Order: sequence, then C-alpha cells, then structure tokens
Amino acid sequence: MGGESGTGLPASLEAAWGVRARPNPGPKPGLSLERIVAAAVALAAAEGMAAVSMVRVAKELGVSTMALYRYVAAKDELVELMMDAGVGLPPAGDDGGDWRAGLSRWSRDYLDVLRRQPWILQITIAGPPITPNQIAWLERGLGDLRDTGLAESEKLSVVMLLGGFVRNWAALAVSMAQAGDRAFRYGSALSKLIDERRFPAVSAAIAGGAIDDDQSDADADAEFTFGLGRILDGIQALMNQRRT
Repeated sequence: MGGESGTGLPASLEAAWGVRARPNPGPKPGLSLERIVAAAVALAAAEGMAAVSMVRVAKELGVSTMALYRYVAAKDELVELMMDAGVGLPPAGDDGGDWRAGLSRWSRDYLDVLRRQPWILQITIAGPPITPNQIAWLERGLGDLRDTGLAESEKLSVVMLLGGFVRNWAALAVSMAQAGDRAFRYGSALSKLIDERRFPAVSAAIAGGAIDDDQSDADADAEFTFGLGRILDGIQALMNQRRT
C-alpha cells in the first residue's frame, strides 16, 4: 500500500481520510489498518513508544512484518495514525461565542487527553497536524476564534501556542508523577544549597512558599490556570490592539 497519490500524502494517511480504498485482505484474514493501529496504541500504552516497532506490532498481531507493509509503508506513518487514534475526536465545544471560555475548555480537554494517554507525549512533533482527528481539534480551536477579528494566520498561531503550552505542561506533570518517591524534596534541598546573597530572588520564593515540597493536585491545577490565563490575557490584548 506504499506510495503517494494526488494529495501527496502516504497511502495509509489517505486511507485514514477515506480517500483511498483499503487493500484487499491478505493471507491473514481480519488484518486491517485499524487493527494495526490499535495494536500499536495498546503496546505504547503498556510499554511506551520505545517498544513500538513494525516487528513488535507484527508479533503482537501474530503476522509477519511484511504483512504490515500492505497497510502502512513506514513506522513514521504508523506513529501519525497512532497519535490520531490517541487524541480521538474532541468533545463538542460551544460556549455561546465566548472565545475565552471556549479556548479554556479546549485547553483543558486537550490536557485531559494527554493525561490519559501519556505515551503521546513521547512522540516528537515533526510537522503540522494532518490526520482527521487532529484536524478536528484544530477546527474546534479555530472555531472559538471565529468572531474575534483576528487574522486567520493569527488564529492559527493562537491555537498552536495553546497546544504547545498544554503539551509542555502535561509532559512536566506526567514526568513528576512518574518520578514519585524517587524525587527529592526540591524546596528543602534548595534551601540548604543556595546562598541568599547569591540567589536572593530564589531565596525569596522559597521563603514565600512559592517553592513547596508538598504541592497538591489543586496547587498544580491553579498553576495551570494561571499560565493559561496569562496566555489568554495576551490574546485579549492583541484583539484590543486590532480593534484600535
């Protein structure tokens, strides 16, 4: 199924869009692009992206590696389809034209996906979104900005900015959660290591309780809300600038 056609996309991605027919069943009845992607996703969820290879996925499905190549020509294509399956379709988002509420919900919905599917964070983003579910997320984000007066290029930049913020935050949260008991008590360690005269600002942050060893889930959510709010404030400032 390798090669490209009129869209310039690999055949497997065209198949995901429904613009190219699936190949006829091969010697292994029941094998399909959907089953291959599902097996790869299950493997990534259980063991991480490092475990995903064409050979390993074929083994999980009980087929030869060459059988997979009837459906997907390269691992990079499989990873694109895995990400699309992982993010899924976004929840419906309609906040009555309130762009700020809409983008806030979009960001939190995306964060929820990444928390449920942390293996997605192990995928290096090598290009713009191109698969159906990823484009659906983009559509929803752009839709929240439809009446803001921003240029189309600015709307796209806003959605990409928010996506990057959410992804970075999720990666940090997942890494800290996985560290668990292995993590040292950061605030306590810093307070014993640093010289107040050399690092007065950091010392003030520790003294003020900003660097806390016992951060709760509520504290973490408050930090996410703070960062998201400052980005949305900046977008509001841009809108005000455009209006004047």
